[in-house]
Amino acid sequence: MSVSIKDIARAAGVSPSTVSRALNDHPRISQATKARIRQLAQELGYTPSLPARSLVTRHTATIGMVITTAADPFLARLVQGVEETAEKNGYSVFMSSSYRNAERELEVVRAFHERRASGVIITGSQIDDGYLQLSSQFPLPIVLINCRAYPYSVYVDKLSGARQAVEHLVQLGHRRIAFIGGPHGHRSNLDRFAGYRQILEENNISQNDSLIFTGEGTIESGIQAARHMLTIPQPPTAFFCFNDLTAIGVIRALQQAGAEVPRDCSVVGFDDLEMASHYCPSITTVRQPTHRLGQRAISILLELIQGNSNLQPERLPAELIVRESTGPVSEAGLKPYA
Repeated sequence: MSVSIKDIARAAGVSPSTVSRALNDHPRISQATKARIRQLAQELGYTPSLPARSLVTRHTATIGMVITTAADPFLARLVQGVEETAEKNGYSVFMSSSYRNAERELEVVRAFHERRASGVIITGSQIDDGYLQLSSQFPLPIVLINCRAYPYSVYVDKLSGARQAVEHLVQLGHRRIAFIGGPHGHRSNLDRFAGYRQILEENNISQNDSLIFTGEGTIESGIQAARHMLTIPQPPTAFFCFNDLTAIGVIRALQQAGAEVPRDCSVVGFDDLEMASHYCPSITTVRQPTHRLGQRAISILLELIQGNSNLQPERLPAELIVRESTGPVSEAGLKPYA
């Protein structure tokens, strides 16, 4: 049977209102009384009712988090960073998926608002800085991950990461470098492609449209991309991929075609998922500090909840991690096949 405030009041010999004030750290209650009532509450096994408390305080100590999909391995460390920091500050985190659908995303944010969440964190937003115009509909703090145009956001410098990756391939002697992108129009994909183009231009390498492929950021799309590239007259000597899943697909297709990575072709991924270091060959990739990304997102949200809105978008660095999937350009290279 659950313990109520009345039960604590009866045991303490005080009124229920005194117990309520003591548990909520009211300044009119002495420290000695607060300590005694909190000790009794703990001994009796009292658990506060968050829904009841929120009716009074309009604050539930909960954070809503909108993710793209629970199947995305990129989000594992990011979510961990959010949850760890939230817990240290007395907040719980509830998640729901948007599946990269703008209407679904808005429905989820609206649901969190109706349930009086203290704030919302969104990753992979399809609305982006449009939330500035929607502030009257959702008058609660919202922090976006990887949307540098939004004032309350934290993002990874993917442009710099892409530049590091392609520069690495150029330094190894590669000139026919394929870009296997992600979903068309995706902000992160545009940043990667911009970095790819910049390094080609800076090294006087002409952009070859036959070496550019729009994928979906999946292993299967990586397989499709590599198989397509093997049909053109001059296949690439290196692949720069949208993410590590794409890179795994590319390597798989090359191996199925009898090619050896990196002897015949180099492959670079993006994200540095845990599996990237354990794949065979281990994948050269661009590391996104996902755990730190989650930590900073919740920290920014907590500042907004506390009333500090004088904030700027925060940028985190990307880092190239060189492993076994890249090497010097091969004179023989890949052989096209029909």
